[in-house]
Amino acid sequence: MHYPTPHLRVFFLLVALCSAILVPLTIPQRVLADRPNFVFILSDDVAQGDLGCYGQQLIATPHLDQMAAEGTRYTQAYCGTTVCAPSRSSFFTGLHSGHCPVRGNYEVPPEGQLPLPTDVVTIAEVAKSAGYATSTFGKWGMGFFETTGDPFRQGVDRFFGYNCQRHAHSYFPTYLYDDAQPFALPGNDGRTIGKTYAQTLIQDAMIRWVKDHADEPFMLFYAITLPHGRHEIDDLGEYDDKPWTLKQKSYAAQVTRTDSDVGQLLQTLRDTGIAENTLVVFSGDNGSSFNSQSEIGKRFDQASNGLRGFKRGMYEGALRQAAIAWWPGAVPAGRVSDQPWAFWDLMPTFVELSGANVPQGYETDGHSLVSFFKGGDAPQRDYFYWELHEGNLPSQAARFGSWKAVRNGFDKPIEVYNLDRDPGESRNIAAKHPGIVSKAESIFAKAHRPDPNWPLNGRSEQRIKVSQQAWAIKRQRDKSGWIPENAITADSLPENSQSD
Repeated sequence: MHYPTPHLRVFFLLVALCSAILVPLTIPQRVLADRPNFVFILSDDVAQGDLGCYGQQLIATPHLDQMAAEGTRYTQAYCGTTVCAPSRSSFFTGLHSGHCPVRGNYEVPPEGQLPLPTDVVTIAEVAKSAGYATSTFGKWGMGFFETTGDPFRQGVDRFFGYNCQRHAHSYFPTYLYDDAQPFALPGNDGRTIGKTYAQTLIQDAMIRWVKDHADEPFMLFYAITLPHGRHEIDDLGEYDDKPWTLKQKSYAAQVTRTDSDVGQLLQTLRDTGIAENTLVVFSGDNGSSFNSQSEIGKRFDQASNGLRGFKRGMYEGALRQAAIAWWPGAVPAGRVSDQPWAFWDLMPTFVELSGANVPQGYETDGHSLVSFFKGGDAPQRDYFYWELHEGNLPSQAARFGSWKAVRNGFDKPIEVYNLDRDPGESRNIAAKHPGIVSKAESIFAKAHRPDPNWPLNGRSEQRIKVSQQAWAIKRQRDKSGWIPENAITADSLPENSQSD
């Protein structure tokens, strides 16, 4: 038998050591390549009644209708709560609005909304812990730059769009943000139809980012501002000659623009070969945004689903939103499900999909929807819970089984409805079911975590004072067409941020 010489033994030992070092470095990248991307598209104020796949006949939404045909459409998917900042914060934190640190629209000067705190774990932080690239395009609304809610302090690698949701009311703003750098949009005054449509820049930047990250796992939060008011658009398209009001034409064009932009994103996923490795969830941030008898609500029959209520309410018409899941080969095509789920379920869903070892402090009120999205049943739970702090009387709601309880103010009586028998919540049967009222009271008490910003027994005077100050600043800026002093011009943006 021949034994290796001492020199050869040293050589073999070095090879073995190098292999031991290199293998752990290469395995994670191979594993990461098999993890699905996650895209959450949140269309601001779009309702079930706006989309053809839910029955809309006047507004064209061919791409979303195709998305529903290729994926699964949900009739009882619930938002975080029924206004903007707390609804998206519920998704981003995985917490329902009794635990979420943002439970209402709270303006903070000089710009932006109440920031997410440092200690809350966000879905972007979970994504980064699992090796995902992360981004938000569109509207942030969860804290201004250099606060604790700065997107870059909450796990986001790339941001493009509006930081402040009030600023996002203009589709022709005087400036947007490229990461944290403001850039001016010449030809826009922020008050009227101008030269540069913000959604075009946001869409183009988002598509570029997806293409640039197609070869690595990513988490994309696409917070489209359309079709929220103001109802402004650069092209009325097929609705230009309709015998409707300008507001109605603009709204329809906004919804169709949302549809075409989602279509372009899905086609980009196909073209880059990553569609089969990407879960896309499309949703609105609340149910119907308009009274059924309003100019838009009546024209487009937004209450065609027969549900009661609209934005800022606690009835089903305000809480259920349009929702579609799309993942070729994984999410069943053509399925329509009436089993309920909510925004705060998306955090644990992503944790399961990504295989993330969650950061310290991780908390969620949700349940993973992976099996459900792939064709199984929705997870069982004790209840869904919502609260909303708008005006003087915060409101609460809970759903447990087929029962729905609503309290429109802390000092108001609890209303009870049976959703199986009365989905339109037309008959309050609390008097006949004292046991259900008691159970609702117990849920309301258990689900609400006390927070000085969000007292249930009235207004937070400090919060109201700060918001009023922020509003005064905003009104003054609107009049002056204000642009941040450090804003660069759009022509000076780096190549990867300019509009095509």
